[in-house]
Amino acid sequence: MPGIPITPIMKEPSQFQKDRSAQLLVRLDELRHSLRNVDPEELARRVGSEYEAFPGGQGEFRLPLWDQPVIVTYPELVAQDLAGSTLNPLLQAMLVYHFFTTDGAALADRYIAFSELPDGRFYASAFQGYTGEEIRRSLGDNQQGFMQAAHSIGGIPYSLGDAAFTFRLLPRVTLLAVFWSGDEEFPCTYQVLFDAAAPHHLPTDACAIAGSLLTRRLIAASG
Repeated sequence: MPGIPITPIMKEPSQFQKDRSAQLLVRLDELRHSLRNVDPEELARRVGSEYEAFPGGQGEFRLPLWDQPVIVTYPELVAQDLAGSTLNPLLQAMLVYHFFTTDGAALADRYIAFSELPDGRFYASAFQGYTGEEIRRSLGDNQQGFMQAAHSIGGIPYSLGDAAFTFRLLPRVTLLAVFWSGDEEFPCTYQVLFDAAAPHHLPTDACAIAGSLLTRRLIAASG
């Protein structure tokens, strides 16, 4: 399936995030139209979701998003929670881009930095600024606080740094948040990493948004 490029834009983090979000949203109708030509059972295989077919060519994909069950209608490809409420536009975009991009590759269980994603090295500094640096500004050198926040939002411990947790965004997309404690010479460091298979499932712009969403979740959970 051919890719649809998203032109990277680098600005101050707040504007950068607005631009990333806008770029994800702008092609949704085009992507949804393209996906109607793909067999839904094949889409379900690639995404790692369940699919239930209904009469008249309708159906539903069921999959977890941040470990919460969501429904994606077919052929409309509109995402809803189990109560029937439509997800916010950014999460809609994340899911549609995932359905469009994924080739079904398995998780690598190996984590890479944003700089190792396609074109990511050009924007790694900005990504660190609104992910790892934001967590550090909020939590400081507080390993216990980080661990408690990560546990509270479903993080699974991982052996890296002084503390690390994996988070399942989608069945085939996981992120890792890592903490390294500081000392008298160097401050503490936080970093958001991606399973090495992430480029098989999301464009780099969507990975940037995913990292930002995880950062917000951790900060909110830390109180």
